[in-house]
Amino acid sequence: MSKQLYINEIQALFDEVQRAQIFEDQKMMTDAVPLFPVSEINTQYEEEKQKEGFDLKAFVLENFDFLGAKISIQREDQLPIDQHIEKLWDELTRTAYEEKGTLLKLPKPYIVPGGRFNEFFYWDSYFIMLGLQVSGRIEMMENIIENCAYLIQNVGFVPNASRTHFLSRSQPPYFSLMLDLLFDTTGDEKIYLKYHDTLEKEYAFWMNGEEWLENDSSIKRVVRTKDGNILNRYYDAENAPRPESYLIDIEDNQNTSEEFYRNIRSACESGWDFSSRWFADGETIQTIETLNLAQVDLNCLLWHLEDTLAKSSKLQNLTEKYNYYTQRAASRRQMIDNYFWDENAVIYRDYHIKKHKNTPSEHIAALYPLFLGLAGEEQAKKVVQTISEKFLYQGGLVTTTKQSGQQWDLPNAWAPYQWLGFKAMKNYGFDELAETIKNNWCSNVERVYNNTGKLMEKYNALDTETIAGGGEYPNQDGFGWTNGVYLKLKQN
Repeated sequence: MSKQLYINEIQALFDEVQRAQIFEDQKMMTDAVPLFPVSEINTQYEEEKQKEGFDLKAFVLENFDFLGAKISIQREDQLPIDQHIEKLWDELTRTAYEEKGTLLKLPKPYIVPGGRFNEFFYWDSYFIMLGLQVSGRIEMMENIIENCAYLIQNVGFVPNASRTHFLSRSQPPYFSLMLDLLFDTTGDEKIYLKYHDTLEKEYAFWMNGEEWLENDSSIKRVVRTKDGNILNRYYDAENAPRPESYLIDIEDNQNTSEEFYRNIRSACESGWDFSSRWFADGETIQTIETLNLAQVDLNCLLWHLEDTLAKSSKLQNLTEKYNYYTQRAASRRQMIDNYFWDENAVIYRDYHIKKHKNTPSEHIAALYPLFLGLAGEEQAKKVVQTISEKFLYQGGLVTTTKQSGQQWDLPNAWAPYQWLGFKAMKNYGFDELAETIKNNWCSNVERVYNNTGKLMEKYNALDTETIAGGGEYPNQDGFGWTNGVYLKLKQN
C-alpha cells in the first residue's frame, strides 16, 4: 500500500487554500482528488498565482474533484425510523478499490458515518456492526472485519479513518470486539483462528517500544509507571497541524507546549476530539495534555485484546502463547484496578503519568470496566450510583460532568456510550437502569427524527428540545453509529 501523503506534495497550495478559508469546511481540501498529475498542478499554481486577479478558488475547482464531499440524505416521505435506517445502510455503503487523492483503497465495501465523513472509520464501524447484526447484514459485518484486517496487515494498524493523513494514528482498538460480535452472530469459532495473526499484529502496534522503557517513562503508546508497571496511552506519530483541521490547529496553537499538535492528534486517536478530559485546566484546549495520561478506556480495550489472543491461542493449542497472553491480561486487569479506580470519587478515572495520580475529570469512559466485566461487584455498585446521579439525563448519558463548549463534554450524548452504558448495567444486574438509559436516549433519537427526518451524530441530553452542538464542525446527519446503536438497543 502506498503511504505517499500527496497533501505534502501540494503543501504550498494546500496551505494557502486552508488559510484563505475558501471552503467553509477544512476537510473539503483534504478530501479533494487531483484531476491532473500533482507536478503539473504545482507548476501551474506557481505560474498563475503571480498574475494579477488570480482567483484561488476557481483554480482549485478547475484542478480538483470534490464529488462525494458530503453525503446528504433527502426523502420525499418520512419513513418509520427503522425502515429509514434499513435504507441508510445502502446509501452509506461505499467502495474504494483504488486510491484516489487521500482515500486509501480497501478490499471490501464498507459503511461510512455520513455527512462530511465519507470514508471508513475504525471505532465507528464496531457500533455500525451492532445495527448490521440486527438487520441480518452478516456479509457487511464480515466486510468491515476484512477491511480492518487488510489495514492491520498492510499498514500495521487500523488508522483513525481510511485516508493517508490518518496514517500516524489509530482509534480505540475494537477489532477483537468486532470478532466477538461476529462470533455471537454466527457461532463460528474459526473467526478467532482466521484472524489470530492479525490480532497479534495489532497488539504489537500498541505495545511497540515496551522493551526499551525504563521506570517512570513513556514511548509512543506505552507507559512504564514509576513502580515498573505497563499501561498504555493514546499517541500520534506526527507533531504538526491536522490537515483536516489545519487553520483551527494553527490558530489554537498560541502559548502552548511544543507538543501541542501531537497532544491534539493523540486526543483524536481516542475518538474524543475534544473534551475537558484532556485539558490540564479543565477548560481550554491550549492546556491539552493527552500524552501525560494513561486512559482507562484504552487499557480496558487492550485487556480485551490480550484476553482474545489468549482465547485464540488456546483454540490452536499454542500453550506458550496462551500462557503469555493469559498472564498479560491478568496483569492488566490488576493494573486497571490499581491505577484507574478512584475509591474517593467512586468512579474510574484516567491516570496522570507525571503527577502519579488520577486526573480530576469525571467521564463516561468509566463504563469500560463494567462493559467488559472487569469491575468487582462493590465497584460496579458505586460506579452505577455515580453514573445515575451525574451522567444520566432525560436524553441519555452525557460524556462528562463539565460544560466546556467541546463536543465530547456535557450536554452531549453520543451513541457508543449509550450501548456501553446499557450493556454495563445488564452485566451487573442493574436491569432497571439499563432500560432507563435505553429509553431516554432512544426517545431523544426518535424525537429528533420525527422533527427533522434525520439521525444525528450526537444528541443534547439535557435540552431535548434542541439538537446537539459544540466542536469544530456542525452536527452531522447520517449517522452510522447512531443507526447501529439505536437498532441494537431497540432489539434488547
